Amino acid sequence: MERVKEDRSLRVLTWNLWWRFGRWQERRKVIVVELRRMRPDVCGLQEVWADERENLAASIAEELGMHHAYAPSPAPGKWQRRIGDAGVEVGCAVLSRWPITESDARRLPTGDEPDEGRTVLYARIDAPRAGVPFFVTHLNSGLGQSALRKEQVGAIAGFMREKGQDAHPPVLAVDFNAPPDADEVRCLVGKAPPPVRGFVLADAWGYARPLEPGWTWDRRNPHVAATFEPDARIDYLFVGPPGGDGLGQVLDVGLFGTGPVDGVWASDHFGVLAVLRGGPEHADRASAARQRTTSETEER
Repeated sequence: MERVKEDRSLRVLTWNLWWRFGRWQERRKVIVVELRRMRPDVCGLQEVWADERENLAASIAEELGMHHAYAPSPAPGKWQRRIGDAGVEVGCAVLSRWPITESDARRLPTGDEPDEGRTVLYARIDAPRAGVPFFVTHLNSGLGQSALRKEQVGAIAGFMREKGQDAHPPVLAVDFNAPPDADEVRCLVGKAPPPVRGFVLADAWGYARPLEPGWTWDRRNPHVAATFEPDARIDYLFVGPPGGDGLGQVLDVGLFGTGPVDGVWASDHFGVLAVLRGGPEHADRASAARQRTTSETEER
């Protein structure tokens, strides 16, 4: 990632943590290592687990000195059956280095499909420059569910329009389970009629690195290779139009979690971190916007 000229920044990321699959106890340690290395200001996390002993979002937030909000799935049965444990929740979470002054969650449409308990979580971040309306979600994954995902995008856009009235443009961290040329993505970025009239977001990767694939579902990861599925970019950070002073403009973007730590892969997904234009009060982050998002970002 090239050095950017801005000396103020906001570092936001999205990452699917692969719930309680695989060597999850070992993966938990690597997840913390990766998040600490990335020095995020705000994280949007999908497939976050919680049980009677631990809420992963709360415990990681405590380890990193961050605040958190968590929204469990209201219908986790499909997930629980896959691991044979009805006592584990799955949900989305927001971690923030600044206080979270408001949070809310909404269920997403199910269409004619079985209810998977998909939700969108909103958290208002009390950042120094301006309140940041931050959203995190995880859409249905079926190959034939594009129409349902488009309906879910409409619900998300309506929720974001309702809650995202702050000086800072809204940020959406999402595992879309769909590539950039899918209808459900195109309608959100204005390449097809938007689901909510006039509501359009920018795809951070497409804005900052349009010539690079940015695969987050990558067969270099053995967990992906085991599915026999093709490489794809299915994890996104979307940002609303920047303010008149450029607040929220995407400065750079990169991948992380793209290799094992001591032989352990943190997740089956790579994470995405974006650097957004901040304001004068972000002086303590002056060097962050000048540094690489990750040393592991590779040219393809």
